[in-house]
Amino acid sequence: MNVKQDVEQQQHSDHSSDQYPQPPPQRRPRGFAAAAAAAGGSGKGRKEREKEKERTKLRERHRRAITSRMLTGLRQYGNFLLPARADMNDVLAALAREAGWIVEADGTTYRPSSVTAPLTVAAPPPPPPPPHTQLAPFPVRSIESPLSANSLKNSSMKASLDSQASLLRIDESLSPASLDSVVVAERDTRGEKYANASPINSPECVEADQLMRESAEGEGDFAGTPYIPVYVMLPTSIVNSYCQLVDVEATRQELRHLKSLNVDGVVVDCWWGIVEGWSPHKYEWSGYRDLFNIIREFELKLQVVMAFHECGGNASGEIPISLPKWVLEIGKDNQDIFFTDREGRRNTECLSWGIDKERVLKGRTGIEVCFDFMRSFRMEFNDLFEEGFITAVEIGLGASGELKYPSHPERIGWRYPGIGEFQCYDKYMQQNLRRAAKLRGHSFWARGPDNAGHYNSRPHETGFFCDRGDYDGYYGRFFLHWYAQTLIDHADQVLSLANLAFEGTQVIIKIPAVYWWYKTSSHAAELTAGFYNPTNQDGYSPIFDMLKKHSAAMKFVCYGPQHSAQESDEALADLEGLSWQVMNSAWDRSLAVAAHGTLPCHDRETFIRIIENAKPRNDPDRRHLSFFTYQQLTSVFMEREMCFSELDNFIKCMHGEVVNDVQA
Repeated sequence: MNVKQDVEQQQHSDHSSDQYPQPPPQRRPRGFAAAAAAAGGSGKGRKEREKEKERTKLRERHRRAITSRMLTGLRQYGNFLLPARADMNDVLAALAREAGWIVEADGTTYRPSSVTAPLTVAAPPPPPPPPHTQLAPFPVRSIESPLSANSLKNSSMKASLDSQASLLRIDESLSPASLDSVVVAERDTRGEKYANASPINSPECVEADQLMRESAEGEGDFAGTPYIPVYVMLPTSIVNSYCQLVDVEATRQELRHLKSLNVDGVVVDCWWGIVEGWSPHKYEWSGYRDLFNIIREFELKLQVVMAFHECGGNASGEIPISLPKWVLEIGKDNQDIFFTDREGRRNTECLSWGIDKERVLKGRTGIEVCFDFMRSFRMEFNDLFEEGFITAVEIGLGASGELKYPSHPERIGWRYPGIGEFQCYDKYMQQNLRRAAKLRGHSFWARGPDNAGHYNSRPHETGFFCDRGDYDGYYGRFFLHWYAQTLIDHADQVLSLANLAFEGTQVIIKIPAVYWWYKTSSHAAELTAGFYNPTNQDGYSPIFDMLKKHSAAMKFVCYGPQHSAQESDEALADLEGLSWQVMNSAWDRSLAVAAHGTLPCHDRETFIRIIENAKPRNDPDRRHLSFFTYQQLTSVFMEREMCFSELDNFIKCMHGEVVNDVQA
């Protein structure tokens, strides 16, 4: 009986377990639950997450810097057809095509022939000579540092042979689209900082390596290369504030030196603050007439600059030249004619573009005073235009005579590599912004960013310019487009009138090289200067489309004060990458491209780099600069015999002449 009761009790318990199953094991909380659990955790976990987030940002910046250097090397030395805003997909596609693969528009990648044997390279015998249709191995540029003019010459054959690959195996069963999953065997780096799994240093590439080295040995020889005219900017102090030529004999001596160097011509700034300095509509050109007559005696060509900005305002050490006195008097009563930052500080370096159509200058608009000045110059020197003595006219369009906002003013406190500040807070620019916001349908967007930092901020310190910052939000894109379009509209209006005044003469504008923070996603320094050029935009194409409409030439200010490698790394700067983007974007629109810079003395490596960039040897279209302008060659400089010799060699190389001691 007891046994029967035990059996029944056991069956009852089994049915109970079927009716009420055991609860499943507890799962790890996710989503909001995980966030709530994390919030209840210790502060130590939160700090670790913040540290990991910062480490991730640093790794991403480092990755972008490496990618930028790779792109620069491939574009400059590999002769790859990469778009201006290339990414790693473009790089992989270019490398795959160079290796003989076919890459479709959707990324599908495959070999031309469907049946191929697996490729195994393991100390192979020397291969037979490749057929004519086979692509030769291409040079690879180190990601550690940019390729300098002498880096190939300094490399040794022994170092190349010591670093030959031991094994390289590619599994043909892998999908062609998964090239990045190729397994590469270990190799002896022999002291190299980075292991290189490329077959470039394998034995079959020794012959190509020798060819590279042989061509590099002659890279300092520019004989027979295209002729690029060289112009020299004369000092600003050559004409005083009363428009009088300061020292006639010193000017003659200076021009005599330049003529002996076979310089093609000179560039002269014609300052609005001097010519129309005292009263509106009263133009004094006598000093410039005397100067031009002397220049003509030496049979030098002449380019003139319509300088509508002040000189010496950015701690440049130049003789200060202000805007016209009568304009400054107007500015005392109406300070909004000048560019203004968020804190209300006025910048008198040039007039705000907000008054381009406002009659606030003695009954004239900002555009009208520019046109009247240009028309007066053309009428005064019409004889020089008729005989072809004046070959080009450069139009000043902003701060320093360059097409940019005065967003990096040293006298207000900006120092390299600060991001600068937006210059749109005068009442006229604010009125334009309100109209644009209303037209867009969002009137509350009629404001400048309130989280864009200050002049010397870094991008990651701001909410606007940091990674995934407000610059790429709906409001940020609206504001930056309006800010950049205002710059383009100003240039468009001035150039329309310049072509009327200087019909038949080449018109030039200057584009600055704002290259610091170029390796970040936002390109903050470019944004504050008016160039809407973050990583997901091409900020220079709209400008060059406008220049093409006016048949204007572009002068790129790409060589200036040099910064140390440490400063450039800390600022995530990339002058080579920016130069490549700007110059190729202009060339793609068939614009005439020139360069402007201050050359350092006793730096032949810089000289050679400038020449190589001026007329790239590997450009398939044989494109080169239209001319090069050297900034302010003073008599003190000319007295130094060594500098004289180096500049003489530089000019001969630009002219494509034979130079015997360029590498001495």
